[in-house]
Amino acid sequence: MHFVEAKGILNGSGHFGMNIYRGCTHGCIYCDSRSTCYQFTHPFEDIEVKQNAPELLEKALRSKRKKCMIGTGSMSDPYMHCEEQLRLTRRCLEIILKYGFGAAILTKSDRILQDIGLLTEINRTAKCVVQMTLTTYDDDLCKILEPNVCNTKRRIEVLEKMQERGIPTVVWLTPILPFINDTEENVLAILNECARVGVKGIIDFGMGLTLREGDREYYYAALDKHFPGMKERYIKRYGNAYELPSPNADSLLRLFREFCREHGIMSDPDECFRFMNDLPEKYTQMSLFDL
Repeated sequence: MHFVEAKGILNGSGHFGMNIYRGCTHGCIYCDSRSTCYQFTHPFEDIEVKQNAPELLEKALRSKRKKCMIGTGSMSDPYMHCEEQLRLTRRCLEIILKYGFGAAILTKSDRILQDIGLLTEINRTAKCVVQMTLTTYDDDLCKILEPNVCNTKRRIEVLEKMQERGIPTVVWLTPILPFINDTEENVLAILNECARVGVKGIIDFGMGLTLREGDREYYYAALDKHFPGMKERYIKRYGNAYELPSPNADSLLRLFREFCREHGIMSDPDECFRFMNDLPEKYTQMSLFDL
């Protein structure tokens, strides 16, 4: 990893996003953040650390009159390996709590449990939403798709522990990789666990995968290594398309939407984003009965 002095930390309006790190060490074979459009000037695993992120965040929040949600994790996981040592995410969360803002955090890592007390306090005084990406229920497949982070079952335990603290959770059921994890058995296993632990919403963008220049090459190299012949199957069906819907997309989407409707789980992405981005003026912590 290497350290930089960033000029700013927040982006957006109404609600804000921040990325404390650039790059990732989780090694997920499908990662969109590897795309050349993001203009990385360093190897993806050589993490760029915005070492002055807490100071920039405090300066920004101190000057804002209207409280809002602060999101993190959309481009780089805030709880990858270097967070264990640097604790910049925790310091930023402490500042969010100090100034009465809300937090919406997206991660795949159980390291977030190290901050569960702090997240509970943010949820008590403002609002906190924890988001987890779940792609495959099969442990062996998970080790291939997401090799350097905890498996899906452990992430479900994280969701359950957040539920016990009254912290609302949202699951990203994406990507669904054609011919790999796009089965009814896999999707239903994840959905059943989401219902069991009381997630507030589940986000899916069509039961498929997107590939751009940069991440396509990385993904295809992984296919060659772990699924011989699969790359050729992809090229024959999709060419260089950006959107790669599963051949089973229609049936999986029906299953997904019907399941969420029956269990009272939000499934419309716009509704999920509204929930995550909205910080009511008087937010009351959700009880277990509300989840």
